[in-house]
Amino acid sequence: MNSQPENLEKDPPYGWLMVFVVFSLSALSFGVVGSISVFLKPLSAEFGWGRGDTSLGYTAAAFSSALFGVLWGYVADKFGTRWFGVIAAFTMAITLYLMSTQSSLFEFYLYYFLFGALGNALASTPLFANVGFWFRKNPGLAIGVTASGGAVGQGIVPYCVGISLDAYGWQSTYIIMAGVYLAIALPLGLLVRESPWRQKARLEGTNEERTFPLSEIEVVVWISVAVIFCCNCMSVPIVHLVPLLTDDGISLSSATSVLMVLMFSGAVGRISGGKLGDMIGALPTYMLMSAGQTFFVFWFPHVEGMTSLYILAILFGFTYSGVMSSILVCTRMMVGANFAARAMSITSFFGWTGMGLGGFFGGKLFDIYGNYDLSFAFASGMGVINLVILTCFFFRIRSKRQPAELVAA
Repeated sequence: MNSQPENLEKDPPYGWLMVFVVFSLSALSFGVVGSISVFLKPLSAEFGWGRGDTSLGYTAAAFSSALFGVLWGYVADKFGTRWFGVIAAFTMAITLYLMSTQSSLFEFYLYYFLFGALGNALASTPLFANVGFWFRKNPGLAIGVTASGGAVGQGIVPYCVGISLDAYGWQSTYIIMAGVYLAIALPLGLLVRESPWRQKARLEGTNEERTFPLSEIEVVVWISVAVIFCCNCMSVPIVHLVPLLTDDGISLSSATSVLMVLMFSGAVGRISGGKLGDMIGALPTYMLMSAGQTFFVFWFPHVEGMTSLYILAILFGFTYSGVMSSILVCTRMMVGANFAARAMSITSFFGWTGMGLGGFFGGKLFDIYGNYDLSFAFASGMGVINLVILTCFFFRIRSKRQPAELVAA
């Protein structure tokens, strides 16, 4: 009779394998989205596209990830995520190959839209929700480690793409990526399993006991509104940092190395953000990291010298990625298991929408003014609005519970 509670409190060892699997799949999917910044100038030169037009490829991937993420979140809550990784693996490989054949903006947008809808949307948020419910002890740490895969991918993949572009050109680079992605992602996708706690809740129609003072719907609304502005802030350097640096005469390899350092720092930031969420609360962590990214993003067009760029990349990467993991931990800790994938997918919808808008406006402001100063100032302004909303959210929670309970937020 006593064995069941004991088993329910013990984290299954397979959970850490799931961390590795989803870490790797998200590294691959986010790596493609992040590498758009490296393809931006070669494609613009090849076809005569403006930076704003080419940046819309990122917007297409972000928007479809957002839109279809909500659908896949609903499917995950109802039927589980067993085959999500396999479908994502095939989709990523096929769309990358199709990108090598593109000759128009319509095709460029279409293929990145499909990558987001059937690749990135399946390989990220629903699987993050799955991982979060493998762990009863330190779920923030587990989610932070898992989410760090996206940062690692956005560091390694664009750097490798830059090397391949110099050696083989953009078409061959897409073909190489397609083969490599299928070889790596398919075996990983076959290892995806459902959390036993979440599967039990899904099959029996039960849910975790919630003590959070706000309804699940209100939680999702607050986080969704905040992340629109938060992700506008973070997406400008993700999409435009490499073009900014190469415009200043820095070589492509050096520019992508700055992005790689930013993303590797981001991997540490995501793990730290998850762990810090376990220690001081997910929402205070989200606010703290948001303040950092809002301050640091402004300075990218204004620093000089590679050393200063690397330092700024480390600081921004750590804080922006801490934001990413703390958003996931906020959602995990504030909603129940039966609503988790949908909640994460809805907040991710608004996050990806913000990412797409930020990438587009960053490019459009460059096209209008001929430099990136206003683009990065715009990003910082979006971060300020995010902080205002989070502060209101914090005091809304505070008004509904006793001060001693605030740590759980």
